[in-house]
Formats: sequence, C-alpha cells, structure tokens
Amino acid sequence: NYSVKEIITSGDKRIGYKIKNNLLIYSKETSRNELIIYVDAKKNKSIKEKNIKNEIKKYQINLKVNLTFYRFEETEDKEVINLNITGDYSVDQVHSRTIANEKKLIDNLTENISEKLIDEIDIRLNDI
Repeated sequence: NYSVKEIITSGDKRIGYKIKNNLLIYSKETSRNELIIYVDAKKNKSIKEKNIKNEIKKYQINLKVNLTFYRFEETEDKEVINLNITGDYSVDQVHSRTIANEKKLIDNLTENISEKLIDEIDIRLNDI
C-alpha cells in the first residue's frame, strides 16, 4: 500500500534497524504513496522484582517508538504514531542465559511493535 522513499532512525540503533527492515518488507516499489519515515526508538530497562535477599529476579523492558511519516510530495501533512510496549524477563543463574532472555524479549517486542506500526500506517493512508 506504500513505497518507502527514505527511513531515518534515531535512538536505540538495534531496535531502529529491526523496525526499519520490517517496514521495508511491506514496502511496494510500484505504489503511488511514497513515504518518508522518521523512527525514534527508546528502550528503558528497570527492575521489576527482587527476592528477600535483595537479589534481582525479573527485569522489565519498555519500548517507546515515535514514528513520523509523510508523503513525499506533501511535506505539510505529517502523521505521528506513538506506541509503547512492555515486557519482562527472568534473571537466570547463568549470565549468558539472562542476556539471551533479554535479547529474545527485545526481538519479540520489536516484532509486535512493528506489526502495530504497519497496521497503523495502512489505516492512516487509507483515511487520507
């Protein structure tokens, strides 16, 4: 339904890169709707749960993505999409598994937020 002319990312580079690739997958070269997209992705990691010994048992990650897009010809009509998504992961006894849990959670959250962004772009382009 749209063609991406340019995507500019800022904030967390890894998340921005994955969102950019997911948006490009749904881009069609032959579409009349040429878009310029700005993606600002931020990740916030906080402690969710501690045990009696004051050891951290769970972390919570909040992804905040602000996406601004407009048609290539119409720079005045900007559309802004703000999305937040939260998830948590457990701390494992082995540190490498804890890191793997965090990466898997971030990947899942990024996929979910990308799908929501793509749906929202389609809805807003159909309204115009």
